[in-house]
Amino acid sequence: MANKKVLMLCGDYMEDTEVMVPFQALQAYGLLVDAVCPGKKSGDICRTAIHQTTNPDHQISRNESCHWFSSTCRKTYSEFRGHNFTLNATFDEIDLSTYDGLVLPGGRAPEYLAMDERVLNLVTHFAKSGKPIASICHGQLILAAADILKGRKVTAFPAVGPVLVAAGAYWVEPQTLASCTLDGNIITGASYHGHAEYIRHFIKALGGTITGSDKRILFLCGDYMEDYEVYVPFQSLEALGCHVDAVCPNKKAGEKCPTAVHDFEGDQTYSEKPGHDFKLTANFKDIDASSYDALVIPGGRAPEYLALDPAVIKLVKDFMEAKKPVASICHGQQILSAAGVLKGKKCTAYPAVKLNVVLGGGTWLEPDPIDRCFTDGNLVTGAAWPGHPQFISQFMSLLGIKVCF
Repeated sequence: MANKKVLMLCGDYMEDTEVMVPFQALQAYGLLVDAVCPGKKSGDICRTAIHQTTNPDHQISRNESCHWFSSTCRKTYSEFRGHNFTLNATFDEIDLSTYDGLVLPGGRAPEYLAMDERVLNLVTHFAKSGKPIASICHGQLILAAADILKGRKVTAFPAVGPVLVAAGAYWVEPQTLASCTLDGNIITGASYHGHAEYIRHFIKALGGTITGSDKRILFLCGDYMEDYEVYVPFQSLEALGCHVDAVCPNKKAGEKCPTAVHDFEGDQTYSEKPGHDFKLTANFKDIDASSYDALVIPGGRAPEYLALDPAVIKLVKDFMEAKKPVASICHGQQILSAAGVLKGKKCTAYPAVKLNVVLGGGTWLEPDPIDRCFTDGNLVTGAAWPGHPQFISQFMSLLGIKVCF
């Protein structure tokens, strides 16, 4: 059977994770995903935005309705520059009949995409065909402009509510920013905090089934880990139904780690910008490695100092000695090297980490191209976030998790 094929409608200053998490997660599950933007071609980039509120878990009461932001919160989200997102298809060349579903990221891009007649015709085509449409955050502005929401239950980022009501939708107040709503072929989410449920609904709507997802997975986090390298695998595994915990030394459940946006922008090394804050789900000091099936180590700058922590080294050794699946990406291999677990192992990493790998006794595998990933026994390694589809797919294979259509 041919692979399912999904179209993603992009634009400048779409929300960073709201495009990359579903884009790479769906590819990791075996789908073909084309990302396009009106007026741009395959290989062009769209700039993205980091949108963040101060309190994403604020519970919305009935009395607050769409006026979600209380006096304890900012009245809007903050915005920073995110990664550059590279398109892999040309808008003017796509054949809509070849796609099985449509994804609309949020952010600021939908404000102007909703004014583009070509975009509205595209969305109307998917709506009339009954094919799944997944839209998140401000993406629902495009659905409203396409006039396909009359009588349909939808949620969105709270500030979008009045527009959706005016478009004839049945507004479902998001109880948290992780809220999602399903009505027929339309899946809507309030924000990237709800990616797990949002992506899972989309997979099901495409006819997919998930098996082997009864796994407990631990993420080893730290301040200024790479934004994509924690969010994409974390939410991709959650979407599969895995129980995923994130811990950081000297931090507790509910506390946050700031992340870093590392990108390739023509300089001699990667650039760095502030990313989203990432909320931890468990206490590091309470972790029992034996209660988890696998370990994931994101890259970024965090591994530089995590590799100096004896408790981190012991944790990594426990997983490796038990031969449980371990997935490490980019600079995460600095921790593996420090733990002495690379001896006799073939692995890759970000090219600048080659010295750590070689001195740690590992056999260096050149990451050419940069998205190439490798599996050696229980260890999956990747060089950088462009390799997430391979990285997650290979990790799923070790875990025995499958998505079938």
